[in-house]
Amino acid sequence: MRIPARRMALAAFSALAASTLFGAPAAATVFNQGVSVHHDAFVAADGTVTLSGSYHCEQASPEGAMQIKATVRHEGGRLSIGAEQPVCDGKERRWVATAPGRWVDVRPGHAVVTAELQEIRLSGLMPRSVTTVAEATADVEIRRH
Repeated sequence: MRIPARRMALAAFSALAASTLFGAPAAATVFNQGVSVHHDAFVAADGTVTLSGSYHCEQASPEGAMQIKATVRHEGGRLSIGAEQPVCDGKERRWVATAPGRWVDVRPGHAVVTAELQEIRLSGLMPRSVTTVAEATADVEIRRH
């Protein structure tokens, strides 16, 4: 039985695409990553919001960098804050994210905080993609600081 050339070419292309897609180097993304949210958050008199938690991560891929993004959802709105640059050496470390809250009315009381440990893949100096490698959500109590 003869297989048409077009079907043979399509099968070969599909096999090549699958091997490229699923044969990515093992160091592309490390899976020993984690992030958590502390159950206390603070708002200062001037509206500055402070969130915190802990994280652990391994070194990002050679074309990437790591970052922590924290988002607080509150009856006054939603605010996303970037934390300091994470140190990815496998050790458990604390993260803190602080931002002026003048654009969102964050007040003492109940809120939900989501922390994301993200890997940013770069193409030169520009980000090519952002992948969340660990995420945690917690109910927190925002207190006056």
